[in-house]
Amino acid sequence: MPVRKVGLSNDVPDDLGRALAALRATLEVPGSFPPEVQAAADEAAERPLWPELDRTDLELLTIDPDGSMDLDQALHIARRPGGGYVVTYAIADVAAFVTPGGPIDREAHSRVLTLYAPDHRTPLYPSVLSEGAASLLPDQVRPALLWTVTLGGEGQTLDADVRRARVRSRARLSYVEAQAEIDARTPREVLTLLREVGRLRERRERERGGVSLQIPEQQIRDDRGRWSLEFRAPLPVEGWNAQISLLTGMAAAHIMLYGQVGILRTMPPAEPGSLRRLRQTAKALHISWPAELDYPEFVRSLNPARATEAAMLNECTVLFRGAGYHAFSGGVPEDAEHAAIASDYAHVTAPMRRLADRYAGEVCVALCAGAPVPGWALRALDGLPAEMAAGDRRAKKYERGMLDLVEVCVLAGRVGETFSATVVDTDQEKKRGTVMLADPAVEARVVGEHLPLGHEVQVRLTSASFDAGAVTFTLV
Repeated sequence: MPVRKVGLSNDVPDDLGRALAALRATLEVPGSFPPEVQAAADEAAERPLWPELDRTDLELLTIDPDGSMDLDQALHIARRPGGGYVVTYAIADVAAFVTPGGPIDREAHSRVLTLYAPDHRTPLYPSVLSEGAASLLPDQVRPALLWTVTLGGEGQTLDADVRRARVRSRARLSYVEAQAEIDARTPREVLTLLREVGRLRERRERERGGVSLQIPEQQIRDDRGRWSLEFRAPLPVEGWNAQISLLTGMAAAHIMLYGQVGILRTMPPAEPGSLRRLRQTAKALHISWPAELDYPEFVRSLNPARATEAAMLNECTVLFRGAGYHAFSGGVPEDAEHAAIASDYAHVTAPMRRLADRYAGEVCVALCAGAPVPGWALRALDGLPAEMAAGDRRAKKYERGMLDLVEVCVLAGRVGETFSATVVDTDQEKKRGTVMLADPAVEARVVGEHLPLGHEVQVRLTSASFDAGAVTFTLV
């Protein structure tokens, strides 16, 4: 389940802080940067490689979670003469600060991903870069990979190009601020066009058979030292913003496939048996799934605000497994498609938070310029899928473990109490499953016979232990 941290400070309860530190030690999450890495980052922040092309005239803006400082993307959209749109997407040029094979580069390969926890952020690159010199902060000139994607009137891609350029973002908006401005009916032009293009791209996603799961987000909140958990539905602007990232990732994949070199984000198709099981689950939940309604349209019909349909969405994640990376050179891979997106796709829009994006971006810049791909990027391609897979595994374990510990913190002292919950997963053979509480927003293990999937039940909190690292409920 997606998770977000809101209003968090370093004032973490002692027992939670100790448990989180132990979790980091177990998963070998990196600590502070070695002195030689920090020194190299300090020097690089003062002397980046500046591109000749100056596009500081573009009125770019960033849209991110509230309080974000590691800003990878800045956006501009304009109407195209004669119809359609021009989407300009600036991506932080991390390679302008990182010497291939140098201390920062070597350290990034050991970290792979930026990791987040309530008391700690473990960045992929030192903060002097990721939250400073490389971040697309407002009113600062920055080196960037500038994507220009031309769209037709129906949102279809007509052309795509990426090159290095100097850019300057004009504003930093949170998702909440951007949505409020749109809802006020007097948004700035770029937000009006983001809504138009976002909706067109969502329509094209439906047409090609892609799907995005709108699963409620588990949100950790710190209100002056009082910790809580709540579920939050994504805002429309988040979906539209995500469509711009998807658009860019698909354009990058097409460029790399045409050039027969690069690294893709892939996902295998769902097995027929998985779809059959999902249809059986829908029947058990008394959710109508007409035979003529395909899977993507069925998912879009579900309302996460309804308990049974939220349980159904949770079950639908079974089809979104097996994602990975595929590097290639000198040919086109056969298994290139990302099944959930229903298209070829690459990760290129978050280079300060994902290692692979720096390499995919470098390949695309070279191909668009008709130049050879730099040797340092080519040499790393074959090893990246395994590195990213290991990083993904650690990140998932860390996020799940972190959430389990916060749930312990929130529910400590309430052992023995009874709560209303919805069963969102069940294993009848092992007499256990997963329940979702509405208040507090907890998703945890439950033990008991006859767990009715999608039904509201009464459960008793039987354990909330930092030593065990989780809370446990039993069916009443």
